[in-house]
Amino acid sequence: MRKSTIVTALCAAFLLPLHPASAACGGHGNRDTMLVSTTWLADHLRDPNLVILSIGDQKDYDAGHIPGALYVNYMDTHVMTSSANLTLELLPEQEAAEVFAKLGVSNDSRIVLYFSNDWASPTTRVFLTLDAMGLGAQTSLLDGGYPVWKKEGRPVSTEVRKVTPGKLVPCAQDDVIASLDYVRANLHHAGVDIIDARDPEYYSGAKAGRAKRAGHIPGATNLTYSTLLDDNGKMKPREVLASMFQKAGVKPGDRVVSYCHIGQQATVIYFAARYLGFDARLYDGSWEDWSAHADLPAETSPAK
Repeated sequence: MRKSTIVTALCAAFLLPLHPASAACGGHGNRDTMLVSTTWLADHLRDPNLVILSIGDQKDYDAGHIPGALYVNYMDTHVMTSSANLTLELLPEQEAAEVFAKLGVSNDSRIVLYFSNDWASPTTRVFLTLDAMGLGAQTSLLDGGYPVWKKEGRPVSTEVRKVTPGKLVPCAQDDVIASLDYVRANLHHAGVDIIDARDPEYYSGAKAGRAKRAGHIPGATNLTYSTLLDDNGKMKPREVLASMFQKAGVKPGDRVVSYCHIGQQATVIYFAARYLGFDARLYDGSWEDWSAHADLPAETSPAK
């Protein structure tokens, strides 16, 4: 994974002359900013700095989308195969900035992401990318996505609005991604909770999928990403999420490091952990990376 050498403090000073409306460089969202309701979005559709981005199939976007929303080609938002032969890694920050600037995103934009159909984890993956670029504090997910918006009879459009490219200078955050070395150094480490977001059959080792080996990272607990969402695709109530994390062994003040197959499903865990106020990281290489290193230990056991 290529990492930026930009120092956050210098980045803030660099941004101010270019973007006077940007109060600071970086930071993360919280429970008041990370999720917005359909009612909130309907009330703010005409906000001048609002950028609504749709994540899903192009055909679904073309058939109807939230007025003013722009389609995001998900494949453009990550490196599909990295130099280390890992799938779905973060883009270099300048390339990521170019992708989102073309969609009208600037440093002072208010960004709302929504998914069509069952694209919840790709959408949280895009959130993580923006968070890593320093835009997390101004980026939200539409709770329930387009299915809830449409179910409520809210306006839809097939018009694709003209885009004015944004002016976007990324501000790389060093507290979003966890490396293999970090995970290896923190196995069974008090205060660092490694969460496996995969389905139980992969966690237990009953299935290996496309990985080199079956099983899970030693000491990791299983919290399947899809269980954090209700039947309408909304995040479960905050108190329910908190209970789920507690049952997974997460204590107040802990750092949550999530992983899955390739680093997509685990971003739902990352999002929920940030939403609950935890310090969160994504092990981007995930089990694809860990299982490829024969010298690294693996456990097989029932989900716990």
